[in-house]
Amino acid sequence: MSRFLVTGGAGFIGSHTCVVLLEAGHELVVIDNFANSSPEALRRVARIAGPGAEQRITLVEGDIRSRHDLDQAFRLGPIAGVVHFAGLKAVAESVAEPLRYWDVNVGGSRLLLEAMREQQCRVIVFSSSSTVYGEADQTPLCESDQLAPRHPYGQTKLAVEQILGSLGASEPGWRVACLRYFNPVGAHPSGEIGEDPRGIPNNLFPFITQVAAGRQRELRVFGNDYPTPDGTGIRDYLHVMDLAEAHTLALNKLLTQAGSLPTMNLGTGTGLSVLEVLRGFESATGIPIPHVVLPRRDGDVPCLQSNPAKAAEVLGWCARRSLKDMCRDGWAWQSANPNGYHLNGN
Repeated sequence: MSRFLVTGGAGFIGSHTCVVLLEAGHELVVIDNFANSSPEALRRVARIAGPGAEQRITLVEGDIRSRHDLDQAFRLGPIAGVVHFAGLKAVAESVAEPLRYWDVNVGGSRLLLEAMREQQCRVIVFSSSSTVYGEADQTPLCESDQLAPRHPYGQTKLAVEQILGSLGASEPGWRVACLRYFNPVGAHPSGEIGEDPRGIPNNLFPFITQVAAGRQRELRVFGNDYPTPDGTGIRDYLHVMDLAEAHTLALNKLLTQAGSLPTMNLGTGTGLSVLEVLRGFESATGIPIPHVVLPRRDGDVPCLQSNPAKAAEVLGWCARRSLKDMCRDGWAWQSANPNGYHLNGN
């Protein structure tokens, strides 16, 4: 089995991917500064993955903007490849704090790639985003469609994709996979790990589950005047475990073939509006979700829906879990952990 470095491995998507990689028998080095995550997530990851998993996961509490911290991670042993999740991800926050987003998402990625090059590690799976497409003229979106991100978050994701493309073209040996996520939701079916944002959630699904758990009074729906059937924004929601499994497939592919993989969308191919997700959660759990409509947020677009055919062709991957699965598993996490990883509510 291989040893992988997972940046941001204690975060929402990172922790679920760590479970899948550990269950496949790999060793992991995780670097995370816990800016929007908790070390408790990694303790639970090891528990989920079963006997012996705790000995196969090593934590470096550090920042990808620190060469000292990155070098510490690489000193733990030969790294076969990197899964790069670490970064900031809130659209509205990126509009308010663009310099911070460029520093963390682009500056941190550049330092990571420099460290990889020095360590002769040239295999990387990058966590990109559907927001690189901007406000699309039509959906579903294909990887070849125009890229025009509307906010600093999407711009930084596209910038890292471009850096990776330039690096691969300039130096032999790089094997890169850029995975453009649509909207990951849900949680591990055990209810042990899930999405635990700090403060008021920026994303729809954790906001819904926190309303159901009593942590928030009502769901805030940003805009009901979009050119969509019910006026609310449409997104392509996929189960986080489907997304996690795609990373294992991408890593295996990179390690067994020469060259990089084409950039790929990861989504279900089906768009759901805010109100459809809300009603789906109510149906799956029996819990009513009060909501209030507010003005649109800066940077949001009416519709983002994937064409995931490339991932099916290249990886043999497709999203297998339904909205009902997403809601059931997401609520299993939130109901068992009403305060997230902060068990005492602090």
